[in-house]
Amino acid sequence: MKASTLAKELKNYLLNEEEGFFIAAKPLKTKKIATVKTESAVKKAVTKKAKPEVKTVVKDKATALAELAEQITKCTRCELGKTRIKAVPGEGNINTKLMFIGEGPGFDEDRQGRPFVGRAGQLLDKIIAAMGFKREEVFIANMVKCHPMKEPDNPEKHGNDRAPNQEEIALCRRYIEQQIAIISPDFIVALGSVAGRSLIKDVPTFSAIRGKIYDLNLTYATPAKPIKILATFHPAALLRNPAWKKDAWADLKILLAAMGREPAKTIVKQG
Repeated sequence: MKASTLAKELKNYLLNEEEGFFIAAKPLKTKKIATVKTESAVKKAVTKKAKPEVKTVVKDKATALAELAEQITKCTRCELGKTRIKAVPGEGNINTKLMFIGEGPGFDEDRQGRPFVGRAGQLLDKIIAAMGFKREEVFIANMVKCHPMKEPDNPEKHGNDRAPNQEEIALCRRYIEQQIAIISPDFIVALGSVAGRSLIKDVPTFSAIRGKIYDLNLTYATPAKPIKILATFHPAALLRNPAWKKDAWADLKILLAAMGREPAKTIVKQG
């Protein structure tokens, strides 16, 4: 598919690098982990006359993501786009097998245009390293691409962050789903309740989904292959509640086992 054609398709869809590399690791001798399936993930009956499902297959990931990022930086579909300093599309290895998705940019991200660069981002970097990866080997993004603020008229105020609301998530959802479909990772880590409950459907509470592996089912895009997702605590929550780090690490070891990998080390404590 030509880049110009792909860009046109992405534009119409939203309006209605390098070769990736991956650290090899010793496979774990573990039992096969059962995948939790929600009701919405149950396959529909297929008849002989049924049309084949259309998959999102992208030949030129870099071009597709660049075009999508351009759309994001110009977006004003919700109020967040009118009060942001910089949009934060996401960054990382576009050929990765592992993607991390948080809820939204904060104070530092709003100024740098990059995801997870504040204190929570520093802890996420340590978590990624503990899992045996480097930050540049994974892709990091958020459910919404602009900074949700308690006081939008006071963007220079620290401690002005808030979680995105349902309307903001709904208006921004096509962007993150299209990123997922383009990158097509094998696994996604949803960081926190907002990302977890937005991407894992038919679940009552965050505690009900934490530490379990689900089949990912998107609303506006269909990845070219099956993708698994696991939800755990957001790094910002771990900074506020250090005792939760043990539980978060247990969640991530479940993911590593499913990937056939061993952790590099335990999470480094952060004061």
